[in-house]
Amino acid sequence: MTMKRSVYFLLLLLFALNLFFMLYYGKETFQVQERVDPPHAYDYHFVLISEEIDNEYWRLIEKGARDAAKKNNVYLEYLGPKQVDNVEQLKFIDKAIAGKVDGMMVQGVAGPVFAQLVNKAFERGISVVTVDTDVADSERRAYVGSDNYQAGVIAGNALIKDTKGKQYVGIVTGRYEASNQQLRIKGFKDAIKQEHRIELVDMEESNITKSGALQATYDLLRAHPYLTAFYGTSAIDASGIAQVVNQFQLEPRPYIIGFDILPQTLSLLEKGFIDATVAQYPYEMGYQAVEALLQIKQGEKSKALQYTQTKVIHRDEIPAVHNREPNE
Repeated sequence: MTMKRSVYFLLLLLFALNLFFMLYYGKETFQVQERVDPPHAYDYHFVLISEEIDNEYWRLIEKGARDAAKKNNVYLEYLGPKQVDNVEQLKFIDKAIAGKVDGMMVQGVAGPVFAQLVNKAFERGISVVTVDTDVADSERRAYVGSDNYQAGVIAGNALIKDTKGKQYVGIVTGRYEASNQQLRIKGFKDAIKQEHRIELVDMEESNITKSGALQATYDLLRAHPYLTAFYGTSAIDASGIAQVVNQFQLEPRPYIIGFDILPQTLSLLEKGFIDATVAQYPYEMGYQAVEALLQIKQGEKSKALQYTQTKVIHRDEIPAVHNREPNE
């Protein structure tokens, strides 16, 4: 019995020591990462905080920001949650403030906490530029990105122009609480409200995931099998809509207009699985956001609203998209 107790005690001690060293070295590693300073050869330390770090759209914003940073001798960090999570996104902003960076480029987040953090950054001399989604009632110095309301308007106008007869529309939107998605919906509604042959029937949320877009489209068609058109307001939505519509083998196929010009979206457009997409240019957003921060840090005047281009792309216009220079 004594031997068993000794063995049990030894195992318990080894487990405790292993746990201690794991926590200790894990903590030290985290702290080292937190304390990494940019090389002194750089003029500024900027951080870009994304909605979702490995999202293809945000990687294009990052690429534009990195190219501008490299050109202007700026040390750039790219951070963000692994999955869409407003709370985690706000934590990254707070950490960047604590890290005393020179400037931040962030997606605007609905709610008072975001505005409070931006105001906190402003008080500490950290300039903030919103990208993709704006929060005007904060101390952000500029917004760089699409005019999301106008993007919704041109999507609605495209539906009017491209269709004939009575249309019953279902919307798949990224996130209900995201202000950029809300503006894209509002613009769309305003564009079609005088067109009595077009009726907005229902809306579902995809949470900006492919599986979410599939489920949202399925739910819309199950509840309203007579739908004749779809509008997807985030980059992932059109592919989910197209896949479900194809599985249902609907004849005639409903009209589909999506958002963004990610490779998968352009492939669907080229193959005729969707009819149009609203092009916006994330590379330019990232590039211009860095330039806006530089202007602010150097005491130059920077416009508060810096809208990047949006336009509706149809199949025959794909070559122009491919030939477009990244920052023309």
